[in-house]
Amino acid sequence: MKVELFDYDLPREMIAQRPADKREESRLLVLDRASGGVEHRVFRDIIDLLSPGDVLVLNDTRVIPARVDGRRETGGKVEALFLENRGWNRWTALMQAKGRLRVHENLLFDDGALRAGIINKDPDGVYMLRFREGDDVPAMLERTGRPPLPMYITRVRPDHAIRPEDGERYQTVYARHPGSVAAPTSGLHFTDGLLAEIERRGVEVARVTLHVGLATFASVRAERVEDHMMHAESSTVSPEEAEGLNRAKRDGRRIVAVGTTTTRLLEALAADGNIKPGKGSTDIFIYPGFQFKFIDALITNFHLPRSTLLMLVSAFAGRERILAAYEEAKQHGYRFYSYGDAMFIA
Repeated sequence: MKVELFDYDLPREMIAQRPADKREESRLLVLDRASGGVEHRVFRDIIDLLSPGDVLVLNDTRVIPARVDGRRETGGKVEALFLENRGWNRWTALMQAKGRLRVHENLLFDDGALRAGIINKDPDGVYMLRFREGDDVPAMLERTGRPPLPMYITRVRPDHAIRPEDGERYQTVYARHPGSVAAPTSGLHFTDGLLAEIERRGVEVARVTLHVGLATFASVRAERVEDHMMHAESSTVSPEEAEGLNRAKRDGRRIVAVGTTTTRLLEALAADGNIKPGKGSTDIFIYPGFQFKFIDALITNFHLPRSTLLMLVSAFAGRERILAAYEEAKQHGYRFYSYGDAMFIA
């Protein structure tokens, strides 16, 4: 399957640069995946699209302030996007610098308080850094890091124009467990009040954790979909949540996943139709031809061309119907990507 099948044109001005004034006032395109029919709503209408007995599944990961400035020992500036703690004072990171960074080179962070040596660089451009014993990287990120807004939000370049509200709005209201370096963006539309009203109407709310990392936002460089390799992302599902989800599925109740990350985790853990609890990781890659075993409906944002996320929603609703819905969204002036509008696919 050619990656180019998942390409589409998007005017630059349709890429959302800021969130909606109020979370629940984002627009909502409703897609019937059986008929291809489309409705245009606002996100707070999601209450009317859910039914008593449905289970709304949230990814409660928390975004860390993972983008940090540092410098080379020669004085040159570097920017690091910290990805994952690999233990033994080692972290993976994406790096930007003027001139090539070399293995064994030392980098300084937090005004020189922390020092890291470059151990290696993999084919995807991910660096492995080793810090000194006692260097507290998570504390450094909290002190000096910025929200890791994606680079298509052009105001973050070149002067890092992060606004105070980004720290709040690039985070779901239900975020609990730190570990993500990108937001599970479909959850950004919910408010505490909206979730409370959803529960009052008889919808069960479940929470799982998948820390969003390179697997979610890495570019697809292969020409064939099947040749793309996903990076692993860490996850946790409690025994209580797994039991509740499995019970709901046995009862025939509808499982509504909030986001592609939630979808990937549920489908990865339900190989035999039941969610298995515990801590682990997943590198599941969902593209057309995949047989969904657990979710019945999906809340999601509009995704980049040629991305694994677009392939996932195409697997769920059909490539032609998704691309047609995207064209209709463009015609109606929807806002795309992380800070953009949403879809409900059922």
